[in-house]
Amino acid sequence: MCGRFIVSYTYAELVSFMSSTFDIFDLDPSIEAPRYNIAPGTEVLSIINDGDNYRAGNLIWGFIPFFAKESSTGYKMINARVEGIERKVSFKDSFLHKRCLILADGYYEWKKVLNQKQPFLIKNRDDKIFFFAGLWSKYIDKDNKVIYSTTILTKEASNELVDIHDRMPIILDEDNAKLWLDKDVQEVEELFSILDTSNQQNITKKRVSEYVNSVKNSSSKCIEEYLDERLI
Repeated sequence: MCGRFIVSYTYAELVSFMSSTFDIFDLDPSIEAPRYNIAPGTEVLSIINDGDNYRAGNLIWGFIPFFAKESSTGYKMINARVEGIERKVSFKDSFLHKRCLILADGYYEWKKVLNQKQPFLIKNRDDKIFFFAGLWSKYIDKDNKVIYSTTILTKEASNELVDIHDRMPIILDEDNAKLWLDKDVQEVEELFSILDTSNQQNITKKRVSEYVNSVKNSSSKCIEEYLDERLI
């Protein structure tokens, strides 16, 4: 699964990346960056395709189906298992019509060791930005407030990561990220083909300190490698 991630790039670096990769030249200056401990329920930088252009902005992390009775449903839907997703009532419409990318350059996962959970940071070896495959939804609450929310698709963990957790987010390279957003792609088989080619060969992991466990901690200290003081 994926319950916490990072965007360690500065706003200026994101502006450059968006313009060169997606022809997005109007990134909202209120976008917060860098962020080292992004948690569910917060805004996450995402990209959609409106049919004519790519658009970037914030979505709330925690998917709220349009038919939900309460917006709090989103806290239970930060991830969505890809297996059978085309048949799941909450996600099947978004799978065909409301796909998105969530930007990151690393995510955290916790490994269970005896009675402890040890946090690890998982990144590309080259430290480049990558894309979580996501779905988004438009929800109108009882006060007529519109909430745009998102979820991250997950699959079985790769061999490199299964010792930490049995699930992992689906990570797309640039070419497949653009295919994932392509409005002309409507066939279920083609969509699964895009997800099956997700990037997992360039992954590296390192243990970090339990400082990251608290969502109140958001400095770059979160990504510092763990050093066992007993060995110093």
